[in-house]
Amino acid sequence: MLNKKTAIGIGAGSVITALGVISLILSIGTQTQSIDETLGIGKNTVYQFNAQEHFHEILNVTGSSFHVKLETPAYGLQVDEDFKNEVSFDWYSLEEGQHRIEVKNTGDSDVHVFGTLEFTSDPILFTYHMLVIISGIIIIGISAGFTIRKPRGF
Repeated sequence: MLNKKTAIGIGAGSVITALGVISLILSIGTQTQSIDETLGIGKNTVYQFNAQEHFHEILNVTGSSFHVKLETPAYGLQVDEDFKNEVSFDWYSLEEGQHRIEVKNTGDSDVHVFGTLEFTSDPILFTYHMLVIISGIIIIGISAGFTIRKPRGF
């Protein structure tokens, strides 16, 4: 029979392990992020992400005046210009690598940035998810050990 502390430990470890597994499964493959952001006067924003070859990216910026700096890997789209009113970018990645988009509001009204970006998860997140899963398993193991032999002081 499980005592109260053991059951709580096994339950908590199971929840932690389940969260790690779910997060790991959801982070595998292509991720899509919809952007809808408004920049105040003088503000800027940066989007930095890894995309594989042939990923489709869409970015639209509207406002009175703004600066866009867009860098893609290899000989892909390279933009570093000032724009007025509206600009739209629609491109496919020519090579796998890191994309960087910087939008700065240089006008006298708000700038609206919207679009859709496809990217792959950062590889370090795999390690993070595995660490959460292992932590949950360790909690389950320690809690289960309490039913076999009760340590002194517990």
